[in-house]
Amino acid sequence: MTEPIRLFQQWFDRAQKTEELAEAVALATADSTARPSVRMVLLKAADESGFTFYTNLESRKGQDLAENPHAALCFHWKSQKRQIRVEGSVEPVSEAEADAYFATRARDSQIGAWASKQSRPMAGHFEFEAAIARTAAKYALGAVPRPPFWSGFRLVPDSIEFWEDRKFRLHMRHIYERQDDNSWERRELYP
Repeated sequence: MTEPIRLFQQWFDRAQKTEELAEAVALATADSTARPSVRMVLLKAADESGFTFYTNLESRKGQDLAENPHAALCFHWKSQKRQIRVEGSVEPVSEAEADAYFATRARDSQIGAWASKQSRPMAGHFEFEAAIARTAAKYALGAVPRPPFWSGFRLVPDSIEFWEDRKFRLHMRHIYERQDDNSWERRELYP
């Protein structure tokens, strides 16, 4: 395992012991006109291949990533006084990965994925509740299949920056940048 991924795993493992939702991460995207948008998502995997999250492909983030397959993540763990920023290109996960993860979700979440027209206007909450009821009736028996408009993305990092709070503003800050040969170069940064 490469050094920045190993260090991420160490920090993440430690955060999971003290943070209520350590896997919550801010995801920044931009559309084809470079208009930025940021929201929280849940990290579902992190390894040498990248950082994986799932969403409705028709949502604003799904549309942004279809138009501009670059993104950034920012983890902030207040109890640890640490932050990690990740930037890179984004690629879709395989159909098999999406199916496998969808199958692990709670049935209510699976039904909600089918019923939600994520990011689009609705007349009122009753409209969503009615869609959930129709979907629950449709899939009353057996497994709920993954919707064709629901999948995942993997952010393949070009850079991973680690920041740690220290007294007297002597914060630790360093960045790993991927080189052409896929190795990582580490540099210290002023806080």
